[in-house]
Amino acid sequence: ESGGVTYLTELINSVPTAANVEYYAHLIKDESTKRSLLTIAGQIGEMVYQESNIDELMDQSEQLLFSISQDRVHQEFVPVKDTLEITFERLDELSKHRGALRGVPTGIKSLDKMLSGLQKENLIILAARPSVGKSSLAINIGQYAAVNHKIGVAMFSLEMGRESIVDRMISAQGNIDNWRITTGNLETEDFEKYSIAAGELAEAPYYIDDTPGIGVMEMRTKARRLMAEHEIGLIIVDYLQLVRGRNLESRVQEVSEISQALKNLARELKVPVLALSQLSRAVEQRGGDKKPQLSDLRDSGSIEQDADVVMFLYRPNDEDRENYQLLLSKHRNGPTGELNLYFKADRTKFYEADTTHN
Repeated sequence: ESGGVTYLTELINSVPTAANVEYYAHLIKDESTKRSLLTIAGQIGEMVYQESNIDELMDQSEQLLFSISQDRVHQEFVPVKDTLEITFERLDELSKHRGALRGVPTGIKSLDKMLSGLQKENLIILAARPSVGKSSLAINIGQYAAVNHKIGVAMFSLEMGRESIVDRMISAQGNIDNWRITTGNLETEDFEKYSIAAGELAEAPYYIDDTPGIGVMEMRTKARRLMAEHEIGLIIVDYLQLVRGRNLESRVQEVSEISQALKNLARELKVPVLALSQLSRAVEQRGGDKKPQLSDLRDSGSIEQDADVVMFLYRPNDEDRENYQLLLSKHRNGPTGELNLYFKADRTKFYEADTTHN
């Protein structure tokens, strides 16, 4: 008489069951996300009145929204116990695949052995004087990761247009003289090589942004968006001194801010950032040994401080355009050292010095 069979049936049907647990979990998650959005909307509203720089306002607003999609809103302190569990699982996995790389492979075995690949959250600096080959080496590294391991690569090229980059990639991939590709003067056998190389590159998750003079805020925004659309494992910046900052009092302060922003980007997106950097003229003016040193990093000591890894590309004999050294001068979590490379300029490709190359 209190409601009868019909009422009891409705109650039974309305009670959450194990069969519907996933549905209700999604409802709870959606409501939580809505609350987070409301909170962030309030924070953005406050920032509008506090922050006068529109680029910074856009960057901070997008970072807050991006954090929701990554389930990382307002991360709190994490007990060491929880981190130990993750560390143990990683160590256990590595022991099962002894010798496997933890990071993004570079294609240079001796370098991969020293670094165990390019590690996520790391800022890696590759520095050299102009026209030494740092862009070619960076492209080689990204190309190897994307083509051979299908690792997503995002390249910000401030110095070179994307067509020039792709020409170099095809030259290296197809073993074709780069000058023939640039001029269109291909031999008969080159066309088949070109076709195969182009097919392999078309399947590679390699993305190029060649916006000249891009600002660090815009770079971070684009990287976040690309990460949301594709799985990116490596970001390349060519090169650091061409990135536009906030026009601070000095160029040193500006470059310091840029290097810190790139380090923060690596942490935020949990990928390695390979940033190219110019060396100061002090290298050439120094008498005797002209081997680069950490103090030669141009415009800022902050680059050395922010970087987890610093590498110098160096020609011991300036007249010899084929034999190079790669100096691993800073490695926050491992050994430093030197390794020898061979550069085949007409293929824009670096090889280990002890490997054969045609």
